[in-house]
Amino acid sequence: MPNPKRRHSNARTQKRRAHDALRKPAFAECPNCHEPKLPHRVCPSCGQYKGREVIETTTA
Repeated sequence: MPNPKRRHSNARTQKRRAHDALRKPAFAECPNCHEPKLPHRVCPSCGQYKGREVIETTTA
């Protein structure tokens, strides 16, 4: 197996890692209760997805 002849420079390592940063998750507004939720997922506060109730939520 070939081995690296020299170590990678700091600039080359940083260029490779330039796209490794974490991004904040995008939130969408629930059309039913207007709470923020992840897109394409059931709303955790009202339990609806695409206009129908998918999970039952308790109102306390």
